[in-house]
Amino acid sequence: MTEWVGRTAVEIAAAVREKRAEPRAVVAEHLDRIARLDGRIGAFRVVRARAALAEADEVAARGDRDRLPLAGVPVAVKDNLAVRGESTRVGSAATPDAPAGADHVTVARLRAAGAVVVGLTNVPELCVFGTTEGVHGTARNPWDTSRTAGGSSGGSAAAVAAAMVPVALGNDGMGSLRIPAANCGLVTVKPGHGVVPAGIGDGDWFGMSENGPLATTVEDARLMLSVLADTEVAAPPESGAFRIAVSVRSPLAGVTVSGPYMAAAREAAGALTRAGYQVRRADPPYPLSLGVTSLAHWTAGTAVDAQSLDARLLTRRTRVHAALGRRFLTGVRGGTAREELRRRLEPFFAEYDVLLTPALARRSPRSAPWHERGWLRNVLANTNYSPLTPPWNLTGWPAMAVPVGTLPSGAPTAVQLVGLPGSEALLLRVAGRLEELRPWRRTAPLD
Repeated sequence: MTEWVGRTAVEIAAAVREKRAEPRAVVAEHLDRIARLDGRIGAFRVVRARAALAEADEVAARGDRDRLPLAGVPVAVKDNLAVRGESTRVGSAATPDAPAGADHVTVARLRAAGAVVVGLTNVPELCVFGTTEGVHGTARNPWDTSRTAGGSSGGSAAAVAAAMVPVALGNDGMGSLRIPAANCGLVTVKPGHGVVPAGIGDGDWFGMSENGPLATTVEDARLMLSVLADTEVAAPPESGAFRIAVSVRSPLAGVTVSGPYMAAAREAAGALTRAGYQVRRADPPYPLSLGVTSLAHWTAGTAVDAQSLDARLLTRRTRVHAALGRRFLTGVRGGTAREELRRRLEPFFAEYDVLLTPALARRSPRSAPWHERGWLRNVLANTNYSPLTPPWNLTGWPAMAVPVGTLPSGAPTAVQLVGLPGSEALLLRVAGRLEELRPWRRTAPLD
C-alpha cells in the first residue's frame, strides 16, 4: 500500500526528519509510480532509479538528517540544468550526450537540503516553445492526455501533477514555469531577477530566465523557493489592506482571453474581495510595441543558445527561430526597451501591490508533434494561448501561477499574480489565501 505518493514535500520531509519514514522507501514508492504511469505521461527523459535509491540511503545516513528542510523528498529536474553524472540534452539531438561533472547550483542546493533527484524531465528543443515534445519525448497534461503539458518546463509540471514527485525544478524565460503550471493545476513562482541563481543556457536569455519550483501547494512552493534562494521566504503579516488590480485584458493587441480564463480571474477577485482585500478592475498600460519587444528577445535568446550547436541537427522551427533572433541581437543587447517597459509599468504598481490576471488565454494545444510543424504555426499557437506571461520576464519582476477554476473538460484553469521586485513573499501570501478560499485538487485523477 502506498504511503507517501501524493503527500506534500512538507509532509514527507517532516516524516523523514523524525524517522517516521525512511528515504529509500519514499523514493522507491515514487519510482514505482513513475514506472507505472510515465509511459502515458512522458514526463521524464531519464529516470535515475538505481542512483536515486543510493542517494536516498546517503540522506538516511546524514548526521544532519533531523535538520534537512527537504529530507528524503524526491524531486525532478528540468533537462536544461546540470545533474552530476547525467547528460543535459535540452530537448535536442544537437546537444552533447556527455555526463555533467557537477550539479547546477540549484540542484546542489536541493541535494544539500536533503532532496533526492529521481530524474530529468522532458523539454522542447532549447526550451523555446510552450509545448513539450521532440526527439527525447512528449510530455502530456495528466489532467487531459490529449493536450500538451505546456512548456518549456512541461515534463517537470507533468511529473508533479501526476504525483510522480511532490515537487520539481524548472525555469521560466517567457512563461516556461507558469504556462505548464497553469495547464497542470500547479503552483509556481517565477522569482524576480537575482533571487535564485540562474545560469541557464548561454546567458539566461539576457537575464530574463529564472529558476523556480513547481508544487501542488503554496507551502511546498514557499519551502522549495527558500531552498533555491538559500534564504527563508517568510510570509508578511496578514492584512486586508493589500491593493489588488484585476485585469483580464491581453497584453498583446489582437489576442483575446477565453471565457474560462476570464472566469478564473473574476472568481479569484471575488474571493479575495470577500476576504477583505482591496480589489479593483484596472489594466496595466501595456505598450503597443510589447509584441515586437517580446519576439525580439525570445528569438535572440534562442540565437545565443544555438550558436555553438550543429544547425543540421536542430529542428526546422528552432533553426528559423534562431535565424530571426540573430537579426535582433544587436538591438536586444544594446537596446532600452526593457528599461522603458519597467518605467512605464512602475506607476501602476505604485498604486497596486499585486496584479491579478488570467494565467493563460485559452487551454493548451493538443499534444502533437509540434516540433515537426512550421515555425509560424508554432509561434501563433504559443502567442494565442500564452500572451500574459512574457511581460514579467522582460521586466524581471516576480510572478506566480495559482490554480483557480476548471475548464469544461474538468482540467484546471489558473490565475497569474505579479508584483514588484522583492514581492515574492507577498505573492505567496495572496496565493495562500486563494488556496484557503478556493482549494484545488492537488494531482490529476490517474488511478
